[in-house]
Amino acid sequence: MKTFGDKVREVVKKIPKGKVLTYGEVARRAGNKKAYRAVGNILNKNYDKNIPCHRVIRSDGTPGGYNRGTAKKKEMLIVEGYRFK
Repeated sequence: MKTFGDKVREVVKKIPKGKVLTYGEVARRAGNKKAYRAVGNILNKNYDKNIPCHRVIRSDGTPGGYNRGTAKKKEMLIVEGYRFK
């Protein structure tokens, strides 16, 4: 049986380059719409380059946290073609 963390990583792995999802949307797609904070905690511990956790942002459109620094997260998203509002 897959854990919630496994489901979160599967959802995030499918986010295409230049696109983003919110922590809440990842939580919903992983099966628990109220677990958006858990999504952040799970992704904060991710160091697998195949799971693009930098593509998950806050619902207010700001980058949110990133285990390599918020500036790096924003830079990576801009390079991929994402434009912050």
